[in-house]
Parts: sequence; structure tokens; C-alpha cells
Amino acid sequence: MRRGVGLTLLAAALSVVVSSCGNGVIDKSTDGVPPAEATGTLRVLIPSFPPSTKGRDAFQKVVDDFHKTYPKMKVEPDFATYKNLNEKLSTSIAAGIPYDVMVTGVGWVQPFASKNIFEDLGKYGVTPDVIKEKSTPALIPAVTYDKKLYAYPLIADARAVALRKSAFREAGLDPDKPPQSLAEIKAAAEKLTKRDKNGNITRSGFDLASATGFRQSFVTFLAATGTPLYVGGEPNFDNKAGLDTLLWIKSMINNVQPYGQTNAAGQPLVLTGEAAMGIVNGGVDCSADGIGQKNCDDLKFFRFNSGKEIEYVGGDLASIGSRSRHKDAAWSFIQTLTTNPNLDMLAQLNKKVPAYKDASNSPAAKSNPLSKFVADGLVYAVNENEVPGNWLEMRGNFDVQLTQAVLGQKDPAKVLHNLAGQSR
Repeated sequence: MRRGVGLTLLAAALSVVVSSCGNGVIDKSTDGVPPAEATGTLRVLIPSFPPSTKGRDAFQKVVDDFHKTYPKMKVEPDFATYKNLNEKLSTSIAAGIPYDVMVTGVGWVQPFASKNIFEDLGKYGVTPDVIKEKSTPALIPAVTYDKKLYAYPLIADARAVALRKSAFREAGLDPDKPPQSLAEIKAAAEKLTKRDKNGNITRSGFDLASATGFRQSFVTFLAATGTPLYVGGEPNFDNKAGLDTLLWIKSMINNVQPYGQTNAAGQPLVLTGEAAMGIVNGGVDCSADGIGQKNCDDLKFFRFNSGKEIEYVGGDLASIGSRSRHKDAAWSFIQTLTTNPNLDMLAQLNKKVPAYKDASNSPAAKSNPLSKFVADGLVYAVNENEVPGNWLEMRGNFDVQLTQAVLGQKDPAKVLHNLAGQSR
């Protein structure tokens, strides 16, 4: 429900953004003022710090670093989540009280940059060449709109696939030769699935990590065929590759995994042993406080390859609000966020990897085998690619309509055709 509210507010806010004059902002502009003399409040919308004492303490360390340059500026954080980010952004726009720094994710930059809500970072010397040298090239498409950069990558949220070695051996499969294509994964998953005497699944053969929405799974599996979701903002999925991918997902649900399967801990099911194979996030805690070393030793990681080896990669991306009265200070705050120690801290707080150049040698990557695997795999990064301006609305459309297709409520081919039409 919250997602729908956020999208509605976003549409309303974007419709008035041109006429809004930001009357709610009372601070005078500090742009051009020497940093040591600048005063005012820097408003930061950021979902990157966990809503906990540990997360707030970590954020305060960033603020303390920022105050070394801007000692008189106040920093007002808004610790959003990705579930309410749309709503907070839209409300601030409609109220005329813009954020100065906004952290969003893959697929967010293009819709907001197209409406002049994000500032072009070119004035601060941020170009694709700079990102290639200082950050991970994998996220350049995600921060680019109309050949300009509107965000700076902070951390990469990568996905891999994991299997249980013991489950593979039990099923007569070789864990050292993991399946990679869609056909191979389905065949292995069917052998790995366990059922009770009534036919109910007691251990899933494959966890798609899509309990009730299949957008990200669809993007990932489609990309493994060498087919990006969008090309130049135009839909690229209303075709044979798209239909084959959707039908494959449909063939998996309630066959090797029950629809809606999750666990109370919110953990990937393969890490808890509730699935023999499945999609995992970018990090695993092998300590006694996590899943334990014995469980970690039973895991093997691999990537999808149905014609192209890929690793799905999202991320946290920092932008400057175009109507900020403190753009120079906002850029200084982003520079503070993107120092290696602060990115290392962010990555480990979120079980992700830092988006700087040498992520494979980061403390996060060295802390556990899964983070090391995904950091090494950033060269295979894929995501939604060059999304259209209405992508934030389309995200919800994909989740709803793909689910209807997977559950047999709507014809898969018609669903893809409808989504393609809605994307234009």
C-alpha cells in the first residue's frame, strides 16, 4: 500500500515541480560562501544507514568528517527506507522544502533527472571518465541521464546464486559443476526439491527471492540470455526472450518453490537450508552470530549464464537536489560519504560492497566469501539498464502484472505486451 501511495504522490509532485518555488525553504544560499563561514541546515535523505543506534552512530561519524570543512552547517538526516523513499521525496517536492542530498537506487536517477529534480554533477567535475577511475564502471548507466551524470555511486548491492553442496551430493548432482542456464537450473531444482507424503514442498529446489513480486527476478534471468530490459529507454522484453523467461519463472513457482515463501528472519532461503539453491544478497556472516562456519563451508557461489554470464547489481547513489540552497555543501557532503573509510563502513553495515574502484580488496570483500565473490563479479554487472522516465511507476506495474502471469491469472504474452505499451 505504501508503494502505491508513494507513486501517487510522486506523480502529483512532479506535475507541480516546475511551478513550485520552494517557498518552504528559509535558509539563504551558501553557494559561493567560504565553507568555514557557511551556515544553515543541510537536509539529507538517506536510506543507506540502518535505523538503529549503530546506524545513527555511523552517520554521525560522516557528519563529524563533513564538519571539518563546513563547521557551522547543521546536518538534518532523514533515515528513509526504500519502501518510503518515493513518498518522502514526493512530499518534500510538493511542500517546497527540497532535500539537499538525496540517496536513491538504480532506476531512480533517470525519472528525477528528467524532471530537473537532480543537479547535473558535471559542474563538480563528475564525468564518466572520473567514475571509471574512482568508482565501479558497473553503475555508470544507473547514474547517467542524457549523457550527463546526476548521482555518485556509494555502495553496490550485488546478487549471486548459492547452492548447498550437501544437498547437491544427496541428489546425485556435482556441486563443482553448478547449473547456470535456465534449463539447467530448472532440471537441477526439480531433483533438489523435497516434498512430504502429501506432495507439499518441504525444501525448495530453488529460491527465486521473489516472494510476491517477480520484477527483479525477471530482469535478472532475462539479462542472462543477453537481453537487457530496456535499451535507450525503449522496452526490450516484449519478444521471444522475454516470453521464454516469464514462462520459465511460471514453471518454477509451486513446482520447485511455493509461491510467497519467506522466512521470519528475512534471510535468503539457501542460507538457512530451506532451499537447496537460490539467489543470495551480497554478503554472509559466517561467524557464530551469523549462520556459522559449518553452513558457510556448505555453500558454493556461482552466476547465471543463459548465453551471457551476469551478476545483478543495484546500489545506493547520491545526488544533489537541483533546488538546494546549499549545493556546494551538498557536494562536500557527498565527497565525505565517498571516502574509502566511510564507504567501507556503509558496505559492512548493509552487507554490500563499496562502489569504489578496487572493491575486491575492500574490508567488506575480505570479510566473507560471498562479498568477495560478488565484488570480483562486478565486471558482469547488469540491471534494468536505460529505463524510461516513468520507471518508478513501472516498477509497481511489473510486480503486479508479472505476478498475475506467474499465477495463471493473465496470459504471459499479453502481460509483456501491456507492460511494453505502458513503458512508452
